[in-house]
Amino acid sequence: MYRRAYALLVGTAVFMGIAGLVVAHSIGRTMVDPDGFLGPSWLRLPMLLGAAFILDLLRTLVVRRHQLLQPKVLIRARIREHWGRERLILVVLGLVSFYVTYVSYRNLKSFLPLVEGDDHKFDRELDLVDHALFFGHDPGIVLHNLLGTGIAADFLSLVYLWFLPLVPLALIAWLTVGRNISYGYWFATSQVLAWTFGTISYYMLPTLGPGFAFPWRYEPVLHTPSGALMDGLYGARVGIIKSGIEGSVQSVAGFASLHCAITLLVALMVQYTIKSRLLHWIFWVNFCLTAVATLYFGWHYIADDIAGILIALLSFYLGGLASGQKFERRGLASHPTTTTSEVPVERPKRDREGAEPAAH
Repeated sequence: MYRRAYALLVGTAVFMGIAGLVVAHSIGRTMVDPDGFLGPSWLRLPMLLGAAFILDLLRTLVVRRHQLLQPKVLIRARIREHWGRERLILVVLGLVSFYVTYVSYRNLKSFLPLVEGDDHKFDRELDLVDHALFFGHDPGIVLHNLLGTGIAADFLSLVYLWFLPLVPLALIAWLTVGRNISYGYWFATSQVLAWTFGTISYYMLPTLGPGFAFPWRYEPVLHTPSGALMDGLYGARVGIIKSGIEGSVQSVAGFASLHCAITLLVALMVQYTIKSRLLHWIFWVNFCLTAVATLYFGWHYIADDIAGILIALLSFYLGGLASGQKFERRGLASHPTTTTSEVPVERPKRDREGAEPAAH
């Protein structure tokens, strides 16, 4: 049923894994699993999966308490109806493919200056584009003057760093929560495609980003957690490139903004697969604020954000096609053409009532 999704999901992960191993061998380095939110990916993802499983069973006990059945009976029924073979295949394929892709992404990003050379950057060119778009002014400085560098800086820093837990949490949510299996394949496939396209963009047009290429412009916001992160990344970069430190990664690469790509991808998935208007607003606002934060702190140029948006749209569309989604010609709506055997495919709601199709 999901052959296209299997092929694209696993094929992309295999491509990224082989690319990482080949590049690592060519420069005499080894692949490492970098630490992140809640530790390395091999530990973080299973922990979040276990938490999602437990929360789902607890939610079942609360929601179905009126049925006056023993907890063991309710739990067994929930596992049988929601955690069957199709769900487990989705979870395993999604987590393993994402793990391979993400770890390969982090390593290929780290290898970039060792492959391209530390001076082979296009920061000057993209900086000129920024100034042309802002009529001779720097976007970061304009935003500092417009928003200030106090409360706004601290708030935008939280928004920018929220991306770190958002990535694994969103993946786990779409793999485990929704009744429709095809939505899980949609998001997992789109995710691995986005990270892959982002990696390719780094090698096509390598940059540092304005905060690293022109650090004096961003001194007013260095007091924030985002500024501290930038300092830490710069130190790791120097240690790896200049001192030859191994066993860790450097994470400075600035062309396509994957902060923009992934937050837009999540917003699109929420828009297309969840009915809550409140969640629609929350995740669209999150994407917009993240885009502002990338310029405000000097993580990216305007061209980087535009490239990230294009990556999100392409990944979202290809992931939808692979997972069997049928996109409507008008409006932000889609409906699945494939699903689990327990959940029948529904006709678009507007065919019956003139409204948008139901989701999740």
